[in-house]
Amino acid sequence: MPTELERPYPSTFSIVAWDGDAREWGVAVQSKFLGVGSVVPWAQAGVGAIATQARANTRYGPLGLELLRSGKTAREVVEELISTDEGADSRQLGVVDSHGRAWAFTGSSCLHWAGHQVGEGFSCQGNILAGPEVVAEMARAFRESSGDLAERLLQSLLAGQAAGGDRRGKQSAAILVVREKGGYGQLNDRYIDLRVEDHPDPITELVRLVDTHRIYFFSLHAGKTYPFRGPIIGKLRDAFVRLGKVEETVCADRVYQEVLDWGRREGIPEPREGWINHDVVLSIFRALQDRQ
Repeated sequence: MPTELERPYPSTFSIVAWDGDAREWGVAVQSKFLGVGSVVPWAQAGVGAIATQARANTRYGPLGLELLRSGKTAREVVEELISTDEGADSRQLGVVDSHGRAWAFTGSSCLHWAGHQVGEGFSCQGNILAGPEVVAEMARAFRESSGDLAERLLQSLLAGQAAGGDRRGKQSAAILVVREKGGYGQLNDRYIDLRVEDHPDPITELVRLVDTHRIYFFSLHAGKTYPFRGPIIGKLRDAFVRLGKVEETVCADRVYQEVLDWGRREGIPEPREGWINHDVVLSIFRALQDRQ
């Protein structure tokens, strides 16, 4: 068994956040570490979300959620967890509770640069980073971005990477978003639970996986808006070809125009430029099913 000092050190940047309107809680993370999604993110619908990292104490996940379920605030949870951990100086922790209150902790022995930024409904934290600008840009991107919680978490990760990210490089990424009955068959709360275990560009790959999730689990995304990008373009092009609306060789701009026209005919609210309303996608897919 490896000793504490022999264990790989998951240099990491992450965000924990909630969406009070949608009642969603989530964590997104990137690290120069294999399979970071098995270590850092923890969340439960109606309870909160936790990111445990640096020389991560994975007991913080289940214990923290238990404390949140008991009614403790994010700050109380952080303070209680670190107060009973002899290795707290090497831990980093971000928590958001059931009411969107956030709190974080960065131990004094976390490797430079390490720190966090707490805002309304979120906390960004990281260690072994290019500098404080990484978490600052993550926080800015989350505050200023549009879309659902998953999209805003992704935008935060992308901004952190663009600001320099992890000094050691890139390897894995993960996103976990929970909401009541949000999972497959409405049998659990795991609305989005996706991981990139080992990849040269893990955040970009994570974005692709989230976009793909919107296609294959399309009924879970009703009422959402998101960017018109990635695999949804090809999926909608194929749908319009089969519906006799376009030729197979049409460009993405033409596909996007068809999506907008479809939404207008159906009386579905039009999103910001370059985005699509998922209710339009649902309408298109249902029309295709009716043809079969």
